[in-house]
Amino acid sequence: MNNNNTINDGLLVKYLMKEATTGEVQQVETWLRDSKENQQYLNGLQLIWEESASLAEGSEEEESAAWTKLENRLNLNTPVVPKRRIFNTLWLQIAAIVLLICGLGWFASYYFRNPTILTLQSHAGILRKVLPDGSEITLNKNSEIIYSSIFRGKNRPVKLTGEAFFKVSPDKEKPFIITVNEITVKVVGTSFNVKNRNKKTVVVVETGIVQVSRGNRTVELHAGEQSIIDKDQTGLSKEKTQSKLYNYYRTNELECEHTPLQELVDVLNEIHHKNIVIGTNALKNKEITADFKNQSLEEIIQVIKETFKIQVEYKNQQILLK
Repeated sequence: MNNNNTINDGLLVKYLMKEATTGEVQQVETWLRDSKENQQYLNGLQLIWEESASLAEGSEEEESAAWTKLENRLNLNTPVVPKRRIFNTLWLQIAAIVLLICGLGWFASYYFRNPTILTLQSHAGILRKVLPDGSEITLNKNSEIIYSSIFRGKNRPVKLTGEAFFKVSPDKEKPFIITVNEITVKVVGTSFNVKNRNKKTVVVVETGIVQVSRGNRTVELHAGEQSIIDKDQTGLSKEKTQSKLYNYYRTNELECEHTPLQELVDVLNEIHHKNIVIGTNALKNKEITADFKNQSLEEIIQVIKETFKIQVEYKNQQILLK
């Protein structure tokens, strides 16, 4: 049970399951607005609840193992015997709620005293997650973040490998800090994309202000600006950008607005695992303005061909634009 007299864990669980009445939803949302601690408590509760959701899925053996694991973590004296599969999984969900409400106060206290390091991996799919502070993250394929179950201290640190879009929950007293290779990205509350592939890190700011640091060098990026950092070079760049290609894995759309053709080709190679090569430097820098949604690679290449009046040559595993 939490320390607020008007809100209990049972009501918060109903809120998370979207089963609360309109009045109960208003009651919880008013409580959330009262303090940051209340929002953090709910975020932690959500992590606990998501972990217990597996109790209603899987084989009978998996359900039994999950019950045992949760019993041990809640340190309950009376063992819980899961129902046989002849019962509808709804009963397992109800039992999970009862078990959580009985032991959740102790477990939440234990959870907040003992933060753990969590790893989130997207593998072959796009993965979305709400972090303990309420910040939202979208991981591109084959990416990973490492973070703490509780953000204590003076900042909110995470470590990124690959690419992710962040929508950071504002907190001026506790900045959000991302480490990607030797690059540090520091924000208070904003939305931006960070990508690290092929020895190059690209930070694109969508809203707010972001500080990008490397060693003793720092640049401040505002909305519509980006920094491209090459691992083999020592400097930090800062430039305006109109490109929205960084959004493709979130929107399933390729938005080009005065975008250099090389940038579009790089993204196409990444998405389709192809080797598209531009034959001349002049062509690489030509700008294209177009939106592609649900088009095949062949259709996109045809648009490029007609736009720039060029030839396309398919040879072995390479597609040459010249």
